[in-house]
Amino acid sequence: MRCPFCGAHDTKVVDSRLFDEGDQVRRRRKCVVCEERFTTYERAELNLPRIVKRDGTRVPFDPDKLRSGMMRALEKRPVGTAEIEAALSRIRRTLMSCGESEVDSMRLGDLVMDELRGLDQVAYVRFASVYRKFEDVAAFRAEIERLEREPVGATVTADDDDGDTD
Repeated sequence: MRCPFCGAHDTKVVDSRLFDEGDQVRRRRKCVVCEERFTTYERAELNLPRIVKRDGTRVPFDPDKLRSGMMRALEKRPVGTAEIEAALSRIRRTLMSCGESEVDSMRLGDLVMDELRGLDQVAYVRFASVYRKFEDVAAFRAEIERLEREPVGATVTADDDDGDTD
């Protein structure tokens, strides 16, 4: 690893630790020439599936868009950054482990809804209102009633309008 301070090609690892729920390795390095210290992060590069949108178009998975959508739903809610990052990590891991080259956007939305449901019920309803395109107060009421009826660990899908869990 080249030193970002002096450009020397010889650095040594001083400390290595797992980071981000074990998905990354954090390494503290020291330049043998200028003796400056810096940190690097190492992550396995795995291909995430492409997302098939409702209109049939295919787009690359965008972790920033996923984070942005969740953050919008969680705005001004008492949920810590570490909890949000852990939820995002679980979604990415699920997508990688499915083994598919393409995933329907509805499936991704369901994964987000499952995570939000466990993090914060208000954020869950906020996200659901956009994701499921609620058109009136009755739709909000029905979703809140469903939320009250079902335990947090239950899976809810967009096609499940009768309140039963899958």
